[in-house]
Amino acid sequence: MRLSIIVTAIVITGASLWYFNRGSAEPVSPYRFVTLEEGDLEAVVASTGALDAVTTVQVGTQVSGIIASIYVDFNDRVRAGQVIARIDTTLLWSAVRDAESNLERNQAQLRQARRELERLAPLFEQQFVTDIDYSRAQYDLDIAEAATKSAEISLDRARQNLSYATIIAPISGTVIERNVDVGQTVAASFSAPQLFLIADDLSHMEILASVDESDIGQIQEGQSARFTVQAYPEETFTGLVRQVRLQSTVQENVVNYTVVVDVENPDGRLLPGMTATVDFLIESATNVLKLPNAALRFRATPQMFEVIRARREAAGGTSGGNANQGGGSRSGNGGTWSGGGAGGFGGRANNFAMIWYLDENNELTVVPAQTGITDGQMTEVTSSRLQPGLQIIAGVTQQDGEDSNNPFQRTQRRFRPGGF
Repeated sequence: MRLSIIVTAIVITGASLWYFNRGSAEPVSPYRFVTLEEGDLEAVVASTGALDAVTTVQVGTQVSGIIASIYVDFNDRVRAGQVIARIDTTLLWSAVRDAESNLERNQAQLRQARRELERLAPLFEQQFVTDIDYSRAQYDLDIAEAATKSAEISLDRARQNLSYATIIAPISGTVIERNVDVGQTVAASFSAPQLFLIADDLSHMEILASVDESDIGQIQEGQSARFTVQAYPEETFTGLVRQVRLQSTVQENVVNYTVVVDVENPDGRLLPGMTATVDFLIESATNVLKLPNAALRFRATPQMFEVIRARREAAGGTSGGNANQGGGSRSGNGGTWSGGGAGGFGGRANNFAMIWYLDENNELTVVPAQTGITDGQMTEVTSSRLQPGLQIIAGVTQQDGEDSNNPFQRTQRRFRPGGF
């Protein structure tokens, strides 16, 4: 019994030692790698905007009253000149009849003034009436004529207001808003209230995208754009830039410009008001080497420079892995490499970078490369010594004690991305 317990303890101890020590037997690379890929790359400017109809007309009313009838509803197709609503005409008809009676009264006064003047004319010639009486008769005729014209204008205005009670569609299109119901009172005292909103043709739409001032210089008329909407997240739609508006807007101290993108919508799936995530295509490249931007931001450690320097000295200064090759520089005993990064988003301001990797002999190597366009995550690189599938160094792992003498620092292994 005692022997079996001892054997069991030995087995458990051995298994535990093997379990905890098996990882330490495996070699651990001091570097973090990313893969150099070959493929297509696009530089884009990202933006957001809202879909809208190219032409929308707000249908209002110029007269006040109660909505008596509505003949269309949301999403109805209408044609230009079609009656879509009516306002109660009781008061408007009263105004017309009042204007008509007023005109008749003024016409009667005009006829009376004209007869009076005709009666006094021969008497004035024979000097049976004074100049004052004749002038007064002429004055009364002029006043009657003016009052008659004013009454005619009032009648025309009353009849026009009566016609405004019939609301017609000004254009052919689709009703996308209806803001009134039967029995509702509308008041047009200060401004015409909006009764309906009609979109001209929803098969042709537009996106009003807001672009930051730092990117607006890369947007031009006729430029291609693609966008997605939340309703169809797996589908990408396309459009063309029609206009870059000069009027700017400021939101939270950021200057933005509005870019109008024309969109075809033959199947009607895109609806007004949808939020569109837009990518403006600035530049593209096909079948190029592309590298994650983390590798371009990588800064070599002093130990890596020492390895390259030692290899160069061993090779008599002719090694292809010269750390000073390509215009880079070192500073101090354990300096950092200064070279170009990926450049600005979609640009080529800094088009030089140093690429660190392990060659086929598992030896540390560095080569210069030209950088091209970037999509914000991947950047085009060009070098005769780079091949697709190469594992590029993007970071190092080290002990804190290797770069610090602070006794209060923890000695656990940590990751230092890009030397930062």
